[in-house]
Amino acid sequence: MNTPASTIYFAHGKESGPWGTKISALAELALQRGLRVESPDYRSSMDPDERVRQLLERCDQHGQRLLLAGSSMGGYVSAVASGTLRPRGLFLMAPAVDIPGYSGDTRPVADIVHVIHGWQDELIPPERVVGWAHRHRAVLHLIDAEHALNSRLPLVKALFRLFLDEALSGD
Repeated sequence: MNTPASTIYFAHGKESGPWGTKISALAELALQRGLRVESPDYRSSMDPDERVRQLLERCDQHGQRLLLAGSSMGGYVSAVASGTLRPRGLFLMAPAVDIPGYSGDTRPVADIVHVIHGWQDELIPPERVVGWAHRHRAVLHLIDAEHALNSRLPLVKALFRLFLDEALSGD
């Protein structure tokens, strides 16, 4: 079982909010595992790098075991922030990686990196995410889903449980 000092920060997508369907479902699983859950509201800015700055300012580790999770633009935010925060785990859903105009370094810096992406993603082509995951040796789950992944939420939750099992092992 993990220590209460473990925290997960969720980063929502460009046009969604901090407690959307997916984040709420995953946050419930994290709470069941004893994690502290944070889901900042980034809607004050549509600039992905400003959102990274907001996460870095807000994230207070104090020796905690840190996990980051992000969806779409939030996946970009979490990946870029991982370079500074160095979390134990990074869980990215339909991440906005290798996207023109997103200039931050998305090289993941975490012990454990899991990526879920939909074959039917209409916003971020699966090929980009496959290439990114290959370059960074990330665990990649490609599923028959759209960008939001909500049509396959039970599967996303099952994959998140696997991620938590791995990220929290040894606690």
